[in-house]
Amino acid sequence: MKALLLGLGLFAAAASQAPAQKAQETPSALQADPKGWVDLLADTSLKGWSRVPLGSVGQLPAGKADDPSPWKIDPSGPMVICDGDKSGHEMLRYTREFADFELHAEWRFTKLEGEKPYNSGVFVRTSADGTTWFQAQTGPAGGYLFGVAVVNGKPGRVNLSKAMVENRVKPAGEWNTYEIRADGRTITLWVNGAVVNEYKECEVPRGYIGLEAEGYRIEFRNLKVRTLREGL
Repeated sequence: MKALLLGLGLFAAAASQAPAQKAQETPSALQADPKGWVDLLADTSLKGWSRVPLGSVGQLPAGKADDPSPWKIDPSGPMVICDGDKSGHEMLRYTREFADFELHAEWRFTKLEGEKPYNSGVFVRTSADGTTWFQAQTGPAGGYLFGVAVVNGKPGRVNLSKAMVENRVKPAGEWNTYEIRADGRTITLWVNGAVVNEYKECEVPRGYIGLEAEGYRIEFRNLKVRTLREGL
């Protein structure tokens, strides 16, 4: 999805340059407290997940509802696999909305020959049709938050790539762990042992969790969510 924002003139909440210091390492939320998490892949038929077409990015065609699904599940994991050869641009969206929560997600790209951009992401606080969204970017450029949502009370764009404290993403073929915490107006991204991004001005109070298909084969496992307060 990052290619969608290239060339756009206005980005909200982006720092002018990345801080020089390294991120302070902390345990994952799942490791620190394994209680209360819900496994989003408990049903290995992908019941509770829906495909949502998204707009085109560069030369990548927009997904269509009747396209062959790029998504399948390996029940031995369980693990969700996005087949890059089949995918247009779409989101696999979980059926339930969440307000304040923590999301644990592990992912890896299938390594290809040569230098590849590798692109996908994890959506949070996203609208049902995918027109407004926040995403934790996955790829060699690092993990950071960006999106298209409400900024200062009207539609706007957010890009925190330059505010990323440290690029902690591992090379294609290796597993990465993301944890996204949405608590009120603050969305925090933890990558492989440390928080690298924090957005404190989120005006979207709730939305959907999703995974992105964007032309590269990617696997997701250990998709777990925990609400921070009852009823959310």
